[in-house]
Amino acid sequence: MAAKTANLYARIEPDVKEQAESILSALGIPASNAINMFYKQIILNRGLPFEVKLPTAKHVNLAELTEAELNAELESGYEGRQNQVGEKGIC
Repeated sequence: MAAKTANLYARIEPDVKEQAESILSALGIPASNAINMFYKQIILNRGLPFEVKLPTAKHVNLAELTEAELNAELESGYEGRQNQVGEKGIC
């Protein structure tokens, strides 16, 4: 008879594990279920269920910006986030 479950051993950064498990706990989802969902999404997508790429935006040193440049950066980020929300239909 085939096993109904299999063990998975993975090394995870302690802080990442703690933060993720805290969120999963608040959602009422055991870590093992979340990992199972992740694996099922890999199968459905025939790859990772999210885009993996290097960021294209340059890093900005806030200490070197003038007040006007800082305001422009903040506004740009806000507009970008609003566009993401609109595209995904998130309220």
